[in-house]
Amino acid sequence: MSTLPACPKCASVFTYEDGVLLVCPECGHEWSADAADTSSDTKVIRDSAGNELQDGDTVTVIKDLKVKGSSAVVKIGTKVKNIRLVEADHDIDCKIDGFGQMSLKSEFVRKV
Repeated sequence: MSTLPACPKCASVFTYEDGVLLVCPECGHEWSADAADTSSDTKVIRDSAGNELQDGDTVTVIKDLKVKGSSAVVKIGTKVKNIRLVEADHDIDCKIDGFGQMSLKSEFVRKV
């Protein structure tokens, strides 16, 4: 008996073959059996200059950013260390000295 790989999206073990595709009955995800080992559904997040960002990178803010709900402004040139990438509209979670925990858009930062 052959064992099929778990679903790459929801990790369900109840996958089945449908022609040349593998199908997950729980989430409905379909993928190629040939690409099962090499497929990655992770989104590549890039900064304003097109450099690929990764968790733990240090970035610089390239534009004055207003802080929502406050009169404070994150100034241009502010260095942000140890960023964390997330799947959301604001795709960077970070901690900025003097402001605390924040979410930033990758289009307003540049990798150092």
